[in-house]
Amino acid sequence: MDQEIYFLKKKKKKKRIKLQIRPCSDVVHQDGKLYSVSSGVEGRRGRWSRSTRETKEPKFLGSKSYATKLTMCIAVFLWRAHPLYPFILLLNRDEYHSRSTRPLGWWEGDEILGGRDEVAGGTWLACSRDGRMAFLTNVREVQSLPEAKSRGDLPVRFLQSKKRPAEFAEEMVKEADQYNGFNLILTDLCSKTMVYVTNRAKEGNNLVTEVESGIHVLTNARLDSPWPKAQRLGDNFRELLDEHGEKELPMKEMVEKLMVDTFKEDESMLPHIYPPEREYHLSSIFVETHTTPIGRYGTRSTSAVFVNAIGEVEFYERHLENELWKEETVTYQIEETDQVIGENMASPIKSLQQII
Repeated sequence: MDQEIYFLKKKKKKKRIKLQIRPCSDVVHQDGKLYSVSSGVEGRRGRWSRSTRETKEPKFLGSKSYATKLTMCIAVFLWRAHPLYPFILLLNRDEYHSRSTRPLGWWEGDEILGGRDEVAGGTWLACSRDGRMAFLTNVREVQSLPEAKSRGDLPVRFLQSKKRPAEFAEEMVKEADQYNGFNLILTDLCSKTMVYVTNRAKEGNNLVTEVESGIHVLTNARLDSPWPKAQRLGDNFRELLDEHGEKELPMKEMVEKLMVDTFKEDESMLPHIYPPEREYHLSSIFVETHTTPIGRYGTRSTSAVFVNAIGEVEFYERHLENELWKEETVTYQIEETDQVIGENMASPIKSLQQII
């Protein structure tokens, strides 16, 4: 989900540098510093001093403006590789504690189910009564577009469009450059199709690929990127599946065993995109609450979605509200299902097949 961005411009005055900071929608790192307008602070190495004056309408300040996204998420999912569950998803959402969020529930119209970002109006994970689902993560990067569209709108637009995943993806990539970096999974359980969309594909790779059956992990790089915490989550998920074999899977037990892992990686194992101290905090599957210049930050919710072979969806969410953890579970039957959702499942395959 999109965060508040702050743009910086340097003004030289004698030998000192004065920083003008204007509010928009994120936290900025530059030359070892963090800057925030909402709290009116400028800081370096733990020292913070009051500065800046807010303006109502942020403007792009040129090539010396920098912005980064701190919002991170991680998800592990199983696609068409289990006899009882054609789809299983576990997802952690990391967010500032101060960002207003609506917990799991049916949206207006009773057609979309999920949590909701009350600042931008979008979501990080949602599904619909007709068997469609979408979830996303941000791409970890240093620079951001100053007037980017909200990435949280993408899952909502897909669910409202009634289009199949590949069709929606093909249309969406035409405007992909209007968003900051994202990874998006689009699923239609009834047609047994799933696609992965990113606007930060490596050179020579496609923006849209079909997700094949098997276990996949999505972090803040491309799908199945070998980041240490992604590999750890994928391995632990696979071990837990092996432990239960073809039996029913305990949703809450899987959440507790897999998604509250606070182990942090050694600095040498980090992707080195953000400053080391920040990446260290973000290197665990469950990001422990810590204080940043603009407030407390960490894993705000854990979601689990299990879909069984007869089209029953169980959506569980454990979320932090007023420093207390609360739980919600919603179960529903996919509508107008004229076939068994889990039939003709393929054997597990770990790779991606290109379709565009």
